[in-house]
Amino acid sequence: MTAEFAIQGLPVGRLAGTFGTPLYLYDGEILRRRWAGLRAGLPPAMEVFYSLKANPNLSICALLRGLGARAEVSSLAELVTAQRAGVPAGHIVFLGPGKTVDEVDACLRAGVAAIVCESFGELDLIDERARAHGTVAPVMLRVNPGFAVKGSALTMGGRPGQFGIDEAHLLATGPGRLRRPGVRLTGIHTYVGTRILNEQVVAENTARILELADRLSRHGGFPLEMVDVGGGLGIAYFDGERDLDLDLLTGLLTPIVGDFAARHPRTRILLEVGRYLAGPAGVYVTRVNYTKTSHGENFAIVDGGTNHHMAAVGVGTLVKRNYPLALLNRMDEPRTERWHVTGPLCTPNDTLGKAVGLPPVRVGDLVGVLRSGAYGPSASPVLFLSHGHPAEVLVDRGRAYLIRRRDTVDDLLRAQHLSDDLMAGTPHPMTEGAAR
Repeated sequence: MTAEFAIQGLPVGRLAGTFGTPLYLYDGEILRRRWAGLRAGLPPAMEVFYSLKANPNLSICALLRGLGARAEVSSLAELVTAQRAGVPAGHIVFLGPGKTVDEVDACLRAGVAAIVCESFGELDLIDERARAHGTVAPVMLRVNPGFAVKGSALTMGGRPGQFGIDEAHLLATGPGRLRRPGVRLTGIHTYVGTRILNEQVVAENTARILELADRLSRHGGFPLEMVDVGGGLGIAYFDGERDLDLDLLTGLLTPIVGDFAARHPRTRILLEVGRYLAGPAGVYVTRVNYTKTSHGENFAIVDGGTNHHMAAVGVGTLVKRNYPLALLNRMDEPRTERWHVTGPLCTPNDTLGKAVGLPPVRVGDLVGVLRSGAYGPSASPVLFLSHGHPAEVLVDRGRAYLIRRRDTVDDLLRAQHLSDDLMAGTPHPMTEGAAR
């Protein structure tokens, strides 16, 4: 009997038949296991904040909140999502280099634990809005450190960038430059890189960030109520990569965090985690609509691609590397052929997998992109060619829940407006005059 991919005993064919394709499937049990392993291994002094940018679905956030996760948000919609998921205001931090007045106001009304400030201009804005609200805003300063991370797939510190205030600028600034009547400085935030797969690098970054926070708080004359050490914990996607060894990682972190906590017993230590929790829990499921051979190479044309999973397609990368792909309805058949798995879009970039080893592919087969629970549709151009957002389904405790319905044509057109003049073809006065 051919093995079929299943989540908690529910076969993918049945799920695809019920909810249609393309769709994202999430396994609640994997989310629970990832959380439990991380929480059990980390030092007790570390608070884990789920980064909603990885997967902002309300149900995913609510499940993780129920396990004990705090929330790190970067937009007004993410803030409201965290609130609706039940995250207490004191367990929410808001960051991002381009905050609007509306976002700052929403943070002040909600009473979040901290607004993470990324520039002196933003510090002025927070101060102004806090005074207008008759309150004092708790603020962490995001610091762009003088050191750069090694072993990160995407470096976000230690070089010129839009994130944070340069460490050198803060050290050259007297404490008076930071003081604002509407701001209470509470600590330091530093995020130096993402998708890190080296335990030693994570530990070294953490140690350097904690030392930096200590030094800058003394220089700036403010207490260390909070230190956010970022995170950047990666997961393996490509050939030659390996997942982080959690035992090794937590063994390295424990003495570093323990020493700092002993010297700062009242300081909250924050770790941001997104991809590490959500990534392995998701699979992007597509159905093969056509197969063909072109110039001697096999193509399987599926019903989803770049528009739903830009990361897997590899847009913006110099070399296309395949995410793990599988023929979900025939998992145990030998991968005897090479196939290009392409989506429905009118662009040659719409390639989910290039020369992927698969069994012979047939129309109707289900091709899945594994480890797709993070940075899927929310990080993709879902409106490209007006296909819209795919369905999202969470399987938890043996039951499947539709947690986001598929966009309909009406959904896509509802926000658009067509003038009666345009519909009637009435010339605009300026156009009419120009023609004469």
